[in-house]
Amino acid sequence: MNADSSFDAVFSIRFMASPIKDFLKHHFRHFNAAALVDAAEGYERHLDSGGKMLVTLAGAMSTAELGLSLAEMIRRDKVHAISCTGANLEEDVFNLVAHDFYERVPNYRELTPRDEQALLSRHMNRVTDTCIPEMEAMRRIESVVLEEWMAADKAGERWFPHEFFYRVLRKPELIKNAQIDPANSWLLAAMEKNLPMFVPGWEDSTLGNMYSGHCIAGDVKNVHTVRTGIEYMIELADYYTRESEKHSIGFFQIGGGIAGDFPICVVPMLHQDLRREEVPLWGYFCQISDSTTSYGSYSGAVPNEKITWGKLGVDTPKHIIESDASIVAPLLFAHVLGW
Repeated sequence: MNADSSFDAVFSIRFMASPIKDFLKHHFRHFNAAALVDAAEGYERHLDSGGKMLVTLAGAMSTAELGLSLAEMIRRDKVHAISCTGANLEEDVFNLVAHDFYERVPNYRELTPRDEQALLSRHMNRVTDTCIPEMEAMRRIESVVLEEWMAADKAGERWFPHEFFYRVLRKPELIKNAQIDPANSWLLAAMEKNLPMFVPGWEDSTLGNMYSGHCIAGDVKNVHTVRTGIEYMIELADYYTRESEKHSIGFFQIGGGIAGDFPICVVPMLHQDLRREEVPLWGYFCQISDSTTSYGSYSGAVPNEKITWGKLGVDTPKHIIESDASIVAPLLFAHVLGW
């Protein structure tokens, strides 16, 4: 290749209308790369045909700062509901208020038990290569949310975990002191859209543990002040029944675990337990997973297994991308956004 043709190639990539999307379509042609493009194009077709999309977040996607792309997906109406773990719910806010105090440990694979103990002594809780500062993030948000828990408890009100966070995020002082661009907080974007949210197993989170402690200590008198699992399923059943009358609802699953398993079960529950046989199946399915397909693994189960459970149909578009979600999800979202 001569100098002129090399320049032309670089110039054409730089000034493409959608440089990331065009790059993916040109280079991601086979194997998991092709599966990513197929899933992205299926996502787009689902939305273009009038469908809606529920996204599920497992793992530590908030600490991976997925908000850099997910927040814009929410603002651009590419995401219409979210199911996430309690950890992802809170860790987006931890990052919002304490990002400057986080520490990255690129050599985390080499840490000895004594190295880990040293991090604990400094109140630095490690998530793979990233340490979340307890005092600046967890305890700061605990004090803010505790005010809301106690106020609701005193007033005899009950709210879901995400609703308490929505109330906290409406406090102007919190956003004023944000340590990242608020545009990169996916939970803030969800709050601004009043996005439907489902947080199964919230008790298994830092704030869930703290709430238990405050109930034991008597700061919160009624343990039911925070609404949890069964009520979330009831809300999800109402949401799915109502919205599926007007729109096909797709299911985009990042990782495995309860964030995905809980919401996908709403369809067989409606069919088999409530006898609402007219309710449609999920209209699109995609999972990003690095779980090995194996016996008895839900996270590693191929999509067709879900047909036997009444979650997906024979003709439901099904995609699985066997790769690292922290790499794949931002690329797929960029494709959908036309970046």
